[in-house]
Amino acid sequence: MNVAEPAAERAWLTLIRAPGIGATGGVGLIERFGSPRALLQAGQSAWREAGLSEAARAWLSAPDGARLDHDQRWLQEPDHHLVTCRAAAFPARLREIARAPLALFVIGDPQVLAMPQLAIVGSRNPTRDGQQQSHDFARALAGSGLVIASGLALGIDAAAHRGALAADGVSLAVCGTGLDRVYPARHRELAHAIAEQGALVSEFPPGTPARPHHFPQRNRILSGLSLGVLVVEAARRSGSLITARMAMEQGREVFAMPGSLHNPLARGCHRLIRDGAKLVECADDVLEELAPLLGDEVGAAPAEKTEPAAAEGDFGGDPDYRRLLDALAGGPKGVDELVDNTELTPEAVSSMLLTLELQGWVAPAPGGAYVRLK
Repeated sequence: MNVAEPAAERAWLTLIRAPGIGATGGVGLIERFGSPRALLQAGQSAWREAGLSEAARAWLSAPDGARLDHDQRWLQEPDHHLVTCRAAAFPARLREIARAPLALFVIGDPQVLAMPQLAIVGSRNPTRDGQQQSHDFARALAGSGLVIASGLALGIDAAAHRGALAADGVSLAVCGTGLDRVYPARHRELAHAIAEQGALVSEFPPGTPARPHHFPQRNRILSGLSLGVLVVEAARRSGSLITARMAMEQGREVFAMPGSLHNPLARGCHRLIRDGAKLVECADDVLEELAPLLGDEVGAAPAEKTEPAAAEGDFGGDPDYRRLLDALAGGPKGVDELVDNTELTPEAVSSMLLTLELQGWVAPAPGGAYVRLK
């Protein structure tokens, strides 16, 4: 999944690390110059005309070779990837957002980026009930086939990740540091487990430390990757509300859990509900709202079906669904086996399985597998 040619990879890394460009300013430059290598070859006059700062121009003309060597060595390690905005694996949902990232560093499976996701966020200091709700919702929704995304933070984030992993489901963590660092450090084992069953993702290159402004910045990626955002507990002034606001701006679904009037961590959720977020009391409330979006994704998958059979609950006339249902005959099957047997993409299989489950055709089985019901 890495950029195949080392010279091209190094050009991407040079642009990612350029001051004032890197994480949020590079996509427009790629559109202007065509590629990182073309930009690097353009020279000072073209850079100045493009509005690049003096610091950016100085870096582009004389980048730190040792630092770039370190980045490339990091990418050579197993399951380490650089998914650029020009790569086929770069998720379509993320391309659409304002200030789309230039590239994503990934540890784990990059194909997870394109799978149907729900972000679960909330307080770093939740109540015991809030933490349990985050875990239980994540477990139920991951068991239904959704990727559970969060930010690896203490509290609600960690509970959501653990809930997804407990269901043998897929979780994705969007990090506010370089992926060679785990923040907070106590989540090192959790981060390893997420990478094993999903992916760790960051727009920040290796070696980037935790800085306060990185975390609001990464929230646009967390919401941008997801079909929707569920806020479990949040105070009136909470970073989770930033994620929810970004999700609304990006046209994503926003869900919030109500709580006691005496719980200050319920006030942020109540404010979201007043502002139009959907009140949820159980995982089925989320699945019911996302079902039409998942149906659209399946309809836009390989064959570009405009009226998928899922809408009528009759999959017999749809060749992709027919192939998937036939592959499920004879007992429980895992997603990897279904991908091999149907030659569909992992994201298509995941979306279709969730739609089939919502229609009562399949059910989750132990070990992350699915079993056909009819």
